[in-house]
Amino acid sequence: MLAMDAVKAQSVGRGFDLVEHLRGTTYRDVSTVVLVPTRGMIHHRCANAIHTMIAPMNAKRALLYCEGDEVGHAYNRMIRWVLDHPELSRWKYILTVEDDNIPPPDAHVRLIESIEAGPFDGVGALYFTKGEGGMPMCYGDPVEYARTGVLDFRPRDVRGAIQRDAVVECNGIAQGCTLYRMDLFRELEAPWFVTVADVVPGGGAAAMTQDLYFCERAKRKGKRFATDCRVKVGHLDVNTGIVW
Repeated sequence: MLAMDAVKAQSVGRGFDLVEHLRGTTYRDVSTVVLVPTRGMIHHRCANAIHTMIAPMNAKRALLYCEGDEVGHAYNRMIRWVLDHPELSRWKYILTVEDDNIPPPDAHVRLIESIEAGPFDGVGALYFTKGEGGMPMCYGDPVEYARTGVLDFRPRDVRGAIQRDAVVECNGIAQGCTLYRMDLFRELEAPWFVTVADVVPGGGAAAMTQDLYFCERAKRKGKRFATDCRVKVGHLDVNTGIVW
């Protein structure tokens, strides 16, 4: 103990106080399959960010791509393949990363921290829709859902949560950089992700992205989601080079 105190005393003012120490967690199984759907070529900025994400210490991680399919179909195909695989099916998490997103290096590590600490079945990084006035992809208030029974997916106001680096529970999360418990896909029937674009009798229309379709089904089964505002992901417009 005296020796450790001496080491700490010598390190004061040398920058080591900025290093975060995570104790007693590296023995845990946080094995993760990373799924990346893509219609074609991935921009080098996104590819570099995906391949330089820090992996949790002593953890297994596999990276799979699916090219040339609608995004919901791609996710369904990859997840079905993982669940049928003799080894990967025993892993603990699935991390989805989309091909126009730029995750920070610590994205995987931080999402692991949040999902391991909380009661959540899926935790997403914070990113915004593209364009001026973009909205955070953190949808709906679970407190209102519990109070009224109405499941809404309106974008939440996360400005205060961003300043606090908070984890915000919500009804729905997108899939740009999102960690799910593997068991979630065993408990819900396939197809998990369906992009809805239907004409409703009488002249109306129904539309829902594949990620919110999944979240709606999962929420009605009692599952819980959150957005980790510490993990800020860039959303790249490949046509302009602007990152939103």
